[in-house]
Amino acid sequence: MSTQKKDQIISFLKKELNNDLEKYFIIYSENFIIKNDNVLFTLTINKNDASKFNEINNLLKPNLEKINWVKRIDFITTSHHHIDHSTENSKEKNSKVVAKYIIPVASGKGGVGKSTTAINLALALKSLNKNVGILDADIYGPSLPRLTGINSKPRMQEKKILPQNAFGLQSMSIGFLIPEDSATIWRGPMVMTAINQLIYDVYWQNLDFLIIDMPPGTGDAQLTLSQKVQLAGAIVVSTPQDLSLIDARKGINMFKKVNVPILGIIENMSYFLCEKCNERHDIFGNGGAKKEAQKLGIPFLGEIPIDIDLRINSDAGTPMFIKDPKSNTAKVYLEISKKLLETLEKNAIRQPKIVLD
Repeated sequence: MSTQKKDQIISFLKKELNNDLEKYFIIYSENFIIKNDNVLFTLTINKNDASKFNEINNLLKPNLEKINWVKRIDFITTSHHHIDHSTENSKEKNSKVVAKYIIPVASGKGGVGKSTTAINLALALKSLNKNVGILDADIYGPSLPRLTGINSKPRMQEKKILPQNAFGLQSMSIGFLIPEDSATIWRGPMVMTAINQLIYDVYWQNLDFLIIDMPPGTGDAQLTLSQKVQLAGAIVVSTPQDLSLIDARKGINMFKKVNVPILGIIENMSYFLCEKCNERHDIFGNGGAKKEAQKLGIPFLGEIPIDIDLRINSDAGTPMFIKDPKSNTAKVYLEISKKLLETLEKNAIRQPKIVLD
């Protein structure tokens, strides 16, 4: 990366912001990328100045694009949020709880249908008269904008970000804040900061459930959420394949190590039901996730079939539970949500820490 070009942009920012760059922003150099004259960087604004998000966006981008060598420029504006852990307990007692149950939907590896499962499960819970939100915590590969068809940026209210309305779900994703084709090239600390903001700087309102679509694997996002939020329990999504189950087992063990209960395993792409002959075909194996659940002594929540319409509707931005709520696949999501409610009510699982100031 050209240091000279980076310095030119920083000098421009200082000029446009009346030399108050240090007062209003922290620029993280490891997130300042210039490649083939395309520029991507992060501006972290002080929380007290969060109301200036739109003003800064409208001011900077058109002016930065006037720099003669710049082909394209993208920047992500976030706010700095400091958590005082010494007052965390008292704050929890005196604050309003946003969600009764906060449930991450996780997978040991990508490509198993976790995000599709998360949003359809959230919609199924909403159909049972629950107030539900969904948070896309996959910073590197957000799926919620595509799954919901939302491509507009959220608005601000009272120095917090208003969640988007997706089919009656309160919804938030880093993908709502950056272009779909922009790569998020962040190190671990920035990922944790972003997730923290998506939790604490979003104006969640009176939720019964907050479903969190987790990134695949066992990394910073999972650890951050386990430390910052008292989760009601985790749901793990897998396919019947042995390779997927091995990774799912790692995810289950990770949650256990950080004292997060496992609410159950969902087997996605479980089987294919032929429309012509009505015969079941176990393309990826049979009953792998169910056997794994029995082996580990955790609930098995259900089998979601391979459904071409599920893929088509997801890509089109209309989840299956909305497009065809009477379909067999939608009914499976509904049954899983009912099992989840029964488990939570039976076990009286602990409440979360996410609060509004």
